[in-house]
Amino acid sequence: MQRTRWGGVIDDDLSGNGFFRVVERGGVFWLVDPDGGRFLSKGVNTVRFDQDRIGRTDRVPYAEACRAKYGSLQIWRAAVSDRLASWRFNTVGCWSDELVASSGSQLLATTPTAELGASFRLHRRDQIFPDVFDAEFSAHIHASADLRCRHRRNDPGLLGTFIDNELYWSPDWRGTDELLTLFLNLPFRRPGRVAAISALHAHYRDFAQFNAIWRTQARSWDELDRIEHVVAPFVRLRPGVLNDALETKANLADPAREAFSADCDAFVAVVADKYFELCVSAIKTADPNHLVLGSRFGYQPPAGVIAAAGRHLDVISFNCYELDPGPLVDAYAATGKPCLISEFSFRGDDAGLPNTKGAGPRLATQLDRSRAFEGYVAAALSKPNVVGYHWFEHADQPAQGRFDGEDSNFGTVTIDDQVYDELTKTMIEVNAAAERIHSAAVPAVV
Repeated sequence: MQRTRWGGVIDDDLSGNGFFRVVERGGVFWLVDPDGGRFLSKGVNTVRFDQDRIGRTDRVPYAEACRAKYGSLQIWRAAVSDRLASWRFNTVGCWSDELVASSGSQLLATTPTAELGASFRLHRRDQIFPDVFDAEFSAHIHASADLRCRHRRNDPGLLGTFIDNELYWSPDWRGTDELLTLFLNLPFRRPGRVAAISALHAHYRDFAQFNAIWRTQARSWDELDRIEHVVAPFVRLRPGVLNDALETKANLADPAREAFSADCDAFVAVVADKYFELCVSAIKTADPNHLVLGSRFGYQPPAGVIAAAGRHLDVISFNCYELDPGPLVDAYAATGKPCLISEFSFRGDDAGLPNTKGAGPRLATQLDRSRAFEGYVAAALSKPNVVGYHWFEHADQPAQGRFDGEDSNFGTVTIDDQVYDELTKTMIEVNAAAERIHSAAVPAVV
């Protein structure tokens, strides 16, 4: 295969417009690079010299090793850029030093995260999810997008921008709260709380009918508006094929649970639509030339959230730490939009690291890691909607744990910058064959 300077496959039927874009051919999605090459984004996350301090100390073991090995940040950038390209990667993923992308002999694409919703959530600090109903939300994200995206609007190397990372949409590994109850428990008169109560009031009208489902201590809508804490009457499983079936069974057995579930699903769908509409608009206003790559779903959210993502995004991104990404790809591909796996990995217990904290399967050996990578990527690329996959991450985490305690063998290299040969040899083979594998993807039957 002849390739462009970006690593895309030269295709006489495609032409470049100077920026990355999406194309669908025969029911199979592809990215198109700035020079018109048929492109799949093969990326590595956290490619940076200062990766992972030990806990909350100032010690960065990877930087210490690389400073001794390379002598300078600039030399490291060039060496790592060339090394990634030699492994047939073409994208520098999230949380990376973006100067790596242009420091080697081959250009690499970049995929930064704007953190629009997260920055507003932190701005308000009493929120787990950004209050999209707050009048200041739109102004905040437009200002943030202008600051973080406008200067990149003419950059051909920017593949696209992620809006956020792993926002909390519904019960997942972080907790059992529903987004609706989180908004109901915002401080008094906060716009999101008002919107949540108004939505329930509009649906039920009669407070007694509402309270027969929700069982609050309030006796009227006015009292609900003043109640300090609303406790959800049911706890739902996090979304997913098996859990959805269990939830459906539980709802059929209990009409009150079914009504509660419907309330939660309806509200999160409204929030998601508003979030994606406003955030995509903010980024496109600041930078109309590049793709908006989604918000890197950390776990499968409710169906209404996925549908909203499909209405507004150019590409839906999600993190998937399973051995087989197929079922999760199918859930997002139902929108008819291209999908990017923005994070996946496997850990080997022979690396000498604790592997006690961190996502995804623990495997026995580095050979198992390499086989898991091969099987995972082949399964992903067999899906017509998948346009890329980003490995987490470049270097191993400290044995003592990083800021959040993660201490795992996620790296393509050790914390001393020694290459994992079995894994990276497999990466070379799979990455080189990626376009051929994806060309054979069978379009979904509608």
